Amino acid sequence: MKLLFTGASGFLGNNVHPLLEAIYEVTTVGLLPQDDYTVNMAQEIPELRERYDIVLHAAGKAHVTPKTKAEKQAFFDVNLQGTKNLCAALERRGVPRAFIFISTVAVYGCEYGEEITEEYPLGGKTPYAMSKRLAEEFLHKWCYKHNVILGIIRPSLIAGCNPPGNLGAMIQGIRNGRYLGIAGSRARKSVLMVQDIASLVPLLAEKGGVYNVCDSYHPSFRELEAVICKQLNKKMPFSIPYWAAKCMALVGDCLGKKAPINSLKLKKITALTMAGSMAALSLTACGGGTSTTATTAAAAAETTAAAADATTAAETSNSDAIVLQVAFENSISEPIGQNDGNPDLSGFTAGR
Repeated sequence: MKLLFTGASGFLGNNVHPLLEAIYEVTTVGLLPQDDYTVNMAQEIPELRERYDIVLHAAGKAHVTPKTKAEKQAFFDVNLQGTKNLCAALERRGVPRAFIFISTVAVYGCEYGEEITEEYPLGGKTPYAMSKRLAEEFLHKWCYKHNVILGIIRPSLIAGCNPPGNLGAMIQGIRNGRYLGIAGSRARKSVLMVQDIASLVPLLAEKGGVYNVCDSYHPSFRELEAVICKQLNKKMPFSIPYWAAKCMALVGDCLGKKAPINSLKLKKITALTMAGSMAALSLTACGGGTSTTATTAAAAAETTAAAADATTAAETSNSDAIVLQVAFENSISEPIGQNDGNPDLSGFTAGR
């Protein structure tokens, strides 16, 4: 079965691509020379050579805070117009049987909450959230018109080898001794191991639907800090009280964008967890009992040999907490961070 994979050279793609090749005949679309189709879909319509059975559309713009009008527009160019151009290319060569779109929990626009479901209003106001939401709306109409099965997943914070964005910054901050916890780091976040997305593809291609996807165990910041510190052989970061962080945030509001913390970042350090039960029930039933939301030790072990001991522990226990620890231990291999040298007090929010 032929699968067209956009964004295969990104973080998600690099981790998922090898697993998909064991199931499908994979063709990639991206910006790099090693892609089968090298094209900027934000600016042009790809010239496809054949029809594909399944499309996995993971290409997108994320992990950047826009500062100008042009930078804001870039999100819509990539995430929305790129999707439209891809669909135009598919119409020319022949529409697929199924189309799978990697969206984001950012479409909900939630700064806090517990067990957010797929029925929650889509109130995201950032260019990233709005461009993804508009792409979802376009695909619903396009797939209905062309009788294509549409699967949309909204991943939580994605863990894997060399993670970008907030998780990568957290790892780098702890590694450099420039990370501080806030209020005991009790807030919890939903997490998904990147390899789990590969196991979702065949199920989504059969059933379709819109799903939040995350592990069933939602770790606290303190638990994440503990796993990272253990792997990096670092001491646990110091935690400051909330009132102290609030004072620092007010100062940060005056200092501008380069401040390590401000009131907006402080508001995000709250509990935000997603409900993945719909995916667990619907896609498990479709897949004949295959788990779709809990990270498996086998998938986790693919990322690095350094997880061998943790994998053994996961294989001897059904605890989601232990399995999730394997995922985070794998995330710390050659970590990539975006810390600018200031203490990282911003924590991270659920989302890609």
